[in-house]
Amino acid sequence: MGMAVGPNKGIKNEINVTPLVDVVLVLLIIFMVITPMLQRGKSVTLPKAQNTEKDKTDSDPLILSVTPDKKTFLENDEFDAAGLETKLREELGKTPGRKILLKGDNTLEVGDVRRVMDIARKAQAKSIALGVEELKE
Repeated sequence: MGMAVGPNKGIKNEINVTPLVDVVLVLLIIFMVITPMLQRGKSVTLPKAQNTEKDKTDSDPLILSVTPDKKTFLENDEFDAAGLETKLREELGKTPGRKILLKGDNTLEVGDVRRVMDIARKAQAKSIALGVEELKE
């Protein structure tokens, strides 16, 4: 009995990587789209609360953040009191009745958050929601 010599003698079994590359690229695109949405506003440690209201509206709120060093940000842009009021008036002028989500850091005192709420009220904000982290039971 001799060795079988055929046309398949020199071919190595190679893995087809094209489907793997396709899947990885799709995942990359998904992460590139979702990540900026999760990081809107400034990074603050939100206070924890038991009863949180679920937002029933589909409107996109303006994210207003107050950092531990008492700096105020609208989305990712820093503003002083006068600049914030002007910018809020401008944004609310474009879409009246737009909700504002106020994210105040856990370390801030009530007065610091209250000051920003007063500025928003002066800028004719109709609805201001406080951002809190839901307590898991």
